Amino acid sequence: MIERIGIILRKELTDHLRDRRTVGTSLFYPLLGPLMLILLFSVIGRVAADRTEQQLRLPVAGGEHAPALVEFLRQQNVLVLPAPADPPAAVRAGDAEAVLVIPPTYPQAFRAAEPATVQLVIDESRQSAGVTIDRVRDVLRAYSGQIGALRLLARGVGPVAVQALAIEELDVATAQSRAAILLNLLPYFIVFTVFSSGAGLAVDSTAGERERGSLEPLLINPVPRRDFVLAKLLAALTVTLVALIETLLGFALVVNLVPLGQALGVQLSFSLATGAIIFLLALPMLLLGGALQMIVATYSRGPKEASTYLQLIPLVPALPGLLLAFTPVRPALWNMLIPTFGQQLLINQAMRGESVHPADVALSAAVTLVLGAALLLVAVWLYQRDTIVIGR
Repeated sequence: MIERIGIILRKELTDHLRDRRTVGTSLFYPLLGPLMLILLFSVIGRVAADRTEQQLRLPVAGGEHAPALVEFLRQQNVLVLPAPADPPAAVRAGDAEAVLVIPPTYPQAFRAAEPATVQLVIDESRQSAGVTIDRVRDVLRAYSGQIGALRLLARGVGPVAVQALAIEELDVATAQSRAAILLNLLPYFIVFTVFSSGAGLAVDSTAGERERGSLEPLLINPVPRRDFVLAKLLAALTVTLVALIETLLGFALVVNLVPLGQALGVQLSFSLATGAIIFLLALPMLLLGGALQMIVATYSRGPKEASTYLQLIPLVPALPGLLLAFTPVRPALWNMLIPTFGQQLLINQAMRGESVHPADVALSAAVTLVLGAALLLVAVWLYQRDTIVIGR
């Protein structure tokens, strides 16, 4: 049995390697994740640096009502500009990121030592204005705190008297856990790689051979069809394994050699131990992804139909990984019962430098392997049918 599977496996891999264009595409695809990481961090870092370092430009309406506030803004290196005629419309259109409106009632409230209202016109949905909005708020809070302290001193009260609490923050986050926030897309790319890299070989070795008319002569040989399924599955898993290793190496090289974190003030690292743990956590998903690809490739009538299905299938298990990038989920026992989701949670945990519980690893791997084995049996059953030659 092993010898027969080995012969078929070599045949499938040889056929795959002959198509240099397909091989080149399969080797380039896993590098898209690291390349996107470089592009994303470069853009974010450049935008954040430019927004923070450049002089703050703030249109002010009604500055004559608060000359002291306007002077304070200039002292804080704020370039005070004339306000547009319609501040809300200007902000909504993106012509201004923030506009400070000082109403005529400001002087009266200020002289009465009451809270003097100023209106900050902003658009929170415009992410590009986030840094400017935060800087304006900080300057206004600083002025409010300074005036409040002076009023207390004028009444013979020390400013510390109104501070009931002195808050000391103890940040227990490690450098690796802070960096992991920026690498939350890695589980998404890993799952997408596992469920898509071997699809081309699976389609070509099943639906492709059926279309070329070479599948029927192959199945006539006195070899159990189970061996054909296992050999073709191993060939697809070999391609997927290479793509997975390439993905992890790509992320490791990008994170460790390219100074991505400096622009964002975060020390990024991707150690060999972390990469090995992530690799082992992802291994159970290979069987599930390969078996699913074999079922789709076997059931489809032709390569085009199979390729259409296999382009959509990776999105289903990869979506939880995309969700984790924006909504972190704390690992729990019930999470491990969801195939691929448990692995993505554990990969996220390993990236943060946290210890991965062996029971969680065993449970998530067992569930994923059992489902993968069940799908493999379905693929073998599909191969046992005579309709395998014509599809369905």
